[in-house]
Amino acid sequence: ASTACSMLSHAVASYCRCLSSSLRTAPVALRLRPFLLRLRPFPLRPKHASPLSLAVRTLAMTHDSHSTEELEHMTVKLLPALSDNYMYLIVDKATKEAAVVDPVNPEEVVSTVKSENVKLTTVLTTHHHWDHANGNEKLASMVPGLTVCGNDDRIGAMNKRVKHNEQFKLGNLVVNALETPCHTSGHICYYVHSQDLKTKAVFTGDTLFVGGCGRFFEGTPEQMYHALCEVLASLPEDTQVYCGHEYTVNNLLYAQHVEPGSQAVQEKLAWAKALREKNLPTIPSTISQELSFNPFMRVNVASVQHHAGATDAISTMRFLREEKNSFKPKM
Repeated sequence: ASTACSMLSHAVASYCRCLSSSLRTAPVALRLRPFLLRLRPFPLRPKHASPLSLAVRTLAMTHDSHSTEELEHMTVKLLPALSDNYMYLIVDKATKEAAVVDPVNPEEVVSTVKSENVKLTTVLTTHHHWDHANGNEKLASMVPGLTVCGNDDRIGAMNKRVKHNEQFKLGNLVVNALETPCHTSGHICYYVHSQDLKTKAVFTGDTLFVGGCGRFFEGTPEQMYHALCEVLASLPEDTQVYCGHEYTVNNLLYAQHVEPGSQAVQEKLAWAKALREKNLPTIPSTISQELSFNPFMRVNVASVQHHAGATDAISTMRFLREEKNSFKPKM
C-alpha cells in the first residue's frame, strides 16, 4: 500500500509540475479537479507535507472569491485558500489595525492588506496543521514585526503563546483566546469583540464548522463536548462564527441524517446548496444557529441521543463522530 501511495504521489506531483498556469484552467484540469479533491489526504505538518497533498491542493485552489462582512466595529474579509480553506482578515474600523487568521497563502494576505490600506500586526493561528499554519514563516518574513499567536510548539514562527481566556488588544478590539483541544492538542479559537460587545465574532478553525465539528485527531469526545457545548456554547448567541473550511453542505446532509424531521436543518441545507451552486461562501453562521441544527452541539437533545442509541451527551458525541467519519451523503 505504501509503495502504491508513493507511486501515485510521484505521478500526481510530476503531472502538476508540468502544468503551466494556463493549463490549470484548461478543461483537462477542471475534469481532474473532483477526482483530486477526493484524494485529499490528512492535513500533515508543514515540513512533512507530501508531494501528493501539495499537488492536490495546488490544482484544486481556490473555491470562492473574496467576500466581506461589515460589522459595527469590525470588518471581516473572507479569503478563500487551497481547495476549501478560509483565511480571515480582521480589521478594527477605528484604527485600521488588522489580524489574519491561519494565513496559509501569505502572498494573498499581503496583497489584500495593501489593497485595503490597513496595518497588519497580528497572526492568529488556530492549530498546527499545514493547511492552516504553513504560511506563518513566510508571512513573518514578508511583514517584519508580526505578533504570531498560537498554543502549540509545532506552529511555525510563533512568538506569542496564548492560554485559555487570555485577552489582548487588536486596535480597539478585544481578542480572547479559548483553548479547545481535541482536533489537535493545542487548538485555539479566537473570540474577537468590541468593548461594548455590540460586535462579536469567533474564529473556530477546525473545532466548530457550520453544521459540524473537526475530527478528534488528538483528543476525546469529552474534550470536544467541553469545547463545543461548554466553551463555545457559552458565548453570546448572536456571536458570528467563522470556521476554517467550507464543509457546510456535507455537514448538513449528515445533520439531516441525524434529525430528518428538523425544519432548521432543512432550511439551512437548502440555503447552503443555493449559495454553493453560485460558488458563494456559507460563512458566517452564529452560535444561535449552530445550537439549532448542528448535531454536535445538540448532543444533550433527546432526538440526537435517540439517533445515537445513547442516553448521555458524551456517548452521543462519540457515536456521532465515528458515524460521521464514514458517512457518505446521498446528494
